[in-house]
Amino acid sequence: METASRRAHYQLTFAVLTVGVGAFALLQSLVIPVLPTLEAALGTTQADITWVLTAYLLSASIFTPVMGRLGDMHGKKRVFVVALVSLAVGSVLAALASSLSVMIAARVIQGIGGGVLPLAFGIIRDEFPEEKVVGAVGMIAALTAVGAGLGIVLAGPIVSVLGYHWLFWIPLIMVVLAGLAAQILIPESRFRTAGKINWLTALLLSGWLVALLLGVSQAPAWGWGSPIVIGLLVAAAVIVAVWVTVESRSANPLIDMTMMRIRSVWAANLLALLMGVGMYAAFGFLPQFLQTPTFAGYGFGASLTESGLMLLPVSVGMFALGLASGRLAARLGSKNLLIAGSIVSAVGYFMVAFRHETEIDIYIAMSLVGIGFGLAFSAMSNVVVAAVPPEQTGVASGMNANIRTIGGALGAACMATVVTAGAPSSGVPPESGYTHGFLMLGVAVGLGAVAALFIPAIQRNTSTNLEQSSELRHPELAMVAAGTLVGDESE
Repeated sequence: METASRRAHYQLTFAVLTVGVGAFALLQSLVIPVLPTLEAALGTTQADITWVLTAYLLSASIFTPVMGRLGDMHGKKRVFVVALVSLAVGSVLAALASSLSVMIAARVIQGIGGGVLPLAFGIIRDEFPEEKVVGAVGMIAALTAVGAGLGIVLAGPIVSVLGYHWLFWIPLIMVVLAGLAAQILIPESRFRTAGKINWLTALLLSGWLVALLLGVSQAPAWGWGSPIVIGLLVAAAVIVAVWVTVESRSANPLIDMTMMRIRSVWAANLLALLMGVGMYAAFGFLPQFLQTPTFAGYGFGASLTESGLMLLPVSVGMFALGLASGRLAARLGSKNLLIAGSIVSAVGYFMVAFRHETEIDIYIAMSLVGIGFGLAFSAMSNVVVAAVPPEQTGVASGMNANIRTIGGALGAACMATVVTAGAPSSGVPPESGYTHGFLMLGVAVGLGAVAALFIPAIQRNTSTNLEQSSELRHPELAMVAAGTLVGDESE
């Protein structure tokens, strides 16, 4: 009776999760196109305003796996509501901010809300009928990318009509509604992970993430060869080695290193890194490319709103493929979707690099990128969720999202370096900079197909207890993620 009553409301649960994750995704990207507007409004400099993004990136990277772990331990619904409260508080502060310091503090608080994504995956796995899990996970995963794309599209009209403060008021409304609905409608998780947070390993995780992300995000401004950047990258390498050692020996690891060694998990994480390089770097630089005045010999002289509309096919493609992800995964297998998605999105970036004379070229290229990301993001989450037991879904999917964020930071930093190479001290970058940059992104995304090949054809029970637990709880999920048809019992 308990199971029936819980699962009777899974559609309402999905609607609540959609609103909460959608608001988080919007907050990720809405500020990217309007940094010059925020710079003027807050009376700061171009170099300092980048901390609005960097602070959020650092906070989300640190808190995403921590919140996922807390949800596994204390209840995913409870921690999901806490994450939404953090998003709400940060949005209010950001909307009211009159100085850069307040805005940065607000973005740090918003970063705590990064836990909504792994928690949503965990809630779906706990509460949904097994035959609905694959499609729902795919939809939520695609929604994160769709929301990020829509943020780029909507930022211009929102600022033009309502002012930049509404970049935070609108997500706030969504977050408040989602938080109230979550408290009332979402049942609490049945699965728990015993133990407690190991704060030493959490501190080490924070240390190497801060050192790595700060180093790569500031490298274009400080110089890749500067002592500060080199010191940060070396520190990140040393701390991550210590972190892995301590986590492996901990009785209560924040992130189970045995779980991270599961072939499906590390292959999906490698793919997440490469896809993060492609997606977030493109969202940061495509608007600049499209807004470049035509007198530069390339570009379209598009306005903020016009450039956003030219990126709309990315969101449409990701949303359409997210809707179909469950059926496609059941028919073709998540592994095959990952390979296809990586290749299709790579073709889109190659087209931007070598064929960008007309707006039609851009629309076609962005459609390909959207289709590719829609296939890959939904399938990637299915692979991770299928590979681990329910009580570790939050931390596993949280780390996957975290690695995607790291990939985004690396991609943005490398893209900035490539695009501006040979550029004059004042003026627009040369066309060759963008050509080389989008070529680099295409190669990175295309390598995702190689990473997907490492996902095993069939996950067996003989490697680790975690793999065995996953297959016993969700055998059809394991087969879908591995690339076999649901119900196929053959080898």
